[in-house]
Amino acid sequence: MPIRSLLAVLMFLIGQAPAAALDVEDFPMAGMVVLETPHAFSELVGRVEQAITDHKMGLVTQASASVGAAGRGVTIPGNRIVGVFRPDFAVRMLAASLPAGVEAPLRFYLVENADGKSALAYRKPSAVFAPYGSDELDRLAEELDPIFSGIAAQAAASR
Repeated sequence: MPIRSLLAVLMFLIGQAPAAALDVEDFPMAGMVVLETPHAFSELVGRVEQAITDHKMGLVTQASASVGAAGRGVTIPGNRIVGVFRPDFAVRMLAASLPAGVEAPLRFYLVENADGKSALAYRKPSAVFAPYGSDELDRLAEELDPIFSGIAAQAAASR
């Protein structure tokens, strides 16, 4: 690799280094919840998947910047977005507001911290759906808020 390319990669990696940990104040939107966990990143991924199943929700999507980076030969800390929803909630959401469909699936954000532990963040469904001004969506979010809180709490718990 030419030295100029190597320097560009190093500068990118240094300049784009992730923060040591997530902080709720770092998010510009209302309704964010951030939980630091005692778990290694790969363990948190498995715990989130299990909690989703235990709370009778569906894991709809997954995307991972760290997996994508690894495919390019670049190593970055673990990073994954997990989309969660369920068909009955989707039907009710769309009946209440077709534009709200852009919000589904609702997401959890998993990140590996510099200390080898990981964090879990999500936006409360009530905050996600609030801008739509729909009483039906508000009622749906009242059901979803404790489900998402339960998934996060179970996944982040010490054991």
